[in-house]
Amino acid sequence: MKALLFDFDGLLMDTESPLVDTWRRIYHRHGVEFPLQTWIEQVVGSTDHPFDPAAHLAETSGLALDMNAIQEEVKRQELELREHPLPMAGSREILAEAKRLGLRQAVVSSSSHEWVESNLEKLGMKSFFENFTCREDAMRTKPAPDLYLKALDRLGLLAEDCLVFEDSPNGIRAAHEAGIRVVGVPNPITIHAGPLQADVVLSSLADISLEVLLARFDD
Repeated sequence: MKALLFDFDGLLMDTESPLVDTWRRIYHRHGVEFPLQTWIEQVVGSTDHPFDPAAHLAETSGLALDMNAIQEEVKRQELELREHPLPMAGSREILAEAKRLGLRQAVVSSSSHEWVESNLEKLGMKSFFENFTCREDAMRTKPAPDLYLKALDRLGLLAEDCLVFEDSPNGIRAAHEAGIRVVGVPNPITIHAGPLQADVVLSSLADISLEVLLARFDD
């Protein structure tokens, strides 16, 4: 194993729980249940999705909604995340252990460079990574394999040289289609997707030492 490739949202930083909680509150105020499964299938891990939660709420409720007010509420949540980013359990520790073991590290995310890199900087984690491959770097985001294929090219490595860490079905599918083995780490949102179809599944990045985990992938 030469390199570890990490997703960002919901794996290194808890971005998904606060956003879902915000949409749940908005839906609840209008007497509609938030479609969590649709959100997981179409939104989590990807930016190329057809699901618009505000439009879905308007259609389902049949109400005339103040769309500007709804979007402002969602933007306030994003600003709160930016001001007070929350690392996922075990994230800093696994990055430090990978560095100690001499493994190269990169981020592969469907989010923007600005979002990923600014938040990693605030979390004190950016220096662990030599490369960031984000939505601006490929024609398609996850679940397409393009971002992972681009990351392999930038690192000059083969798929078998790497191990991916992902929290979502879309991310796992993207990595597998790129031929890379995957460790699945569901977060409080993606755990509702059912068992992740990864090569190894952990309940958290704090579950196991990296050295022990890598031993599972020894050829």
